[in-house]
Amino acid sequence: MRNKEMLLVPGPTPVVDEIYDALASETRGHTDPRFVEVYKHALQQTRTMLQTDGEVYVVAGSGTLAMEMAIVNTVGEGERLLVISHGYFGDRFTPLAKAFGIEVDILQSEWGKRVDLELVKEKLATGYKAVTVTHADTSTGVASDLDALIPLIKESGALVIVDGVVATAAMDENMSKEYGHPDYKIDVVLTGSQKAIGVPPGLAIVAFSKAALKASESLTVRAYYCDINNWRPVMENPSNYFATPPVNLIYAYDEAMKIVLNEGMVNREARHIAYGKAIRAALATYGMAALASEEVAAPTLSCILYPAGVEDAAFRAALAERGMIVAGALAHLAGKAFRIGHMGNTTPEMLERAVELIGEALQQQHVTVDVQRAVEVLKAQLNVMV
Repeated sequence: MRNKEMLLVPGPTPVVDEIYDALASETRGHTDPRFVEVYKHALQQTRTMLQTDGEVYVVAGSGTLAMEMAIVNTVGEGERLLVISHGYFGDRFTPLAKAFGIEVDILQSEWGKRVDLELVKEKLATGYKAVTVTHADTSTGVASDLDALIPLIKESGALVIVDGVVATAAMDENMSKEYGHPDYKIDVVLTGSQKAIGVPPGLAIVAFSKAALKASESLTVRAYYCDINNWRPVMENPSNYFATPPVNLIYAYDEAMKIVLNEGMVNREARHIAYGKAIRAALATYGMAALASEEVAAPTLSCILYPAGVEDAAFRAALAERGMIVAGALAHLAGKAFRIGHMGNTTPEMLERAVELIGEALQQQHVTVDVQRAVEVLKAQLNVMV
């Protein structure tokens, strides 16, 4: 990779040369037949990745825009939405939905844990149009148990909206998968380009099942840019115009989808599980515990608590001086933890170097650590898992 720094935040993630090259392609008009073919191919690859029987939308915007597009096209003003939140980004569905006059209830877990299924059952019994589930929360590193949640939600008659911003292309989001019943499937997946997909930020990606599209037919969508009725002609034929697409980002996204599909989702899921377990095991030898236990931890990122005596800003600055960038923790964990991404185009060599640099940064703060042992633990875990 031509990257000068090792970007291991929970997004954006490292960009490989093939994607950079695609991004640097000559900019063409958005109705140019050559670009139209690339856009069509990118959309088809998205359908293949998510295995949806419905429609996919890839437009200029962030993951937050994808959240909005998913909600406003499935839940109408005055209808009820249940938010199952495992952290800061799950919580964001609440103000988003309220902005459109949607009635919202939220079930919030203790940070680092999952929402209790019995509480979910109790809430669902009161009736909801849809339920949002953040597949992996970027603030806590907690992954939702879709195998347990989807049957409960679908049995209640609600739509399942999966926030895959830090999960898509790394965790199982197969929209054709049956969760115990032919009708129990994911209805909506929303995501962004800059996480496990490995493209620079700037694309909002949303997939709707046929069931979700049917539910949207009776809605008055209180949005313009986010209304899929305005975008549908473009997604069916990208030579049509609604709003100018980010031409070069579509080039990059098409290349990224080729990389994803060439590796295969089964292989990508296994690789990310291996990365997550390996990095957490290695850092545990430094006395650095993950906020989320292995039973609930996400494969794509980890929120790592500092051992006593480590100063957050100084630690992250020491890493930055060595060419490695990690993220601070959010909300009440700010200063008490850092977040490290291990997804997308990240490699085992990058993780090994990360473990070494984290050890050096700890030693700089007079924490006694065995860097070689940590690296050995990482390698052993990767050899077992991959």
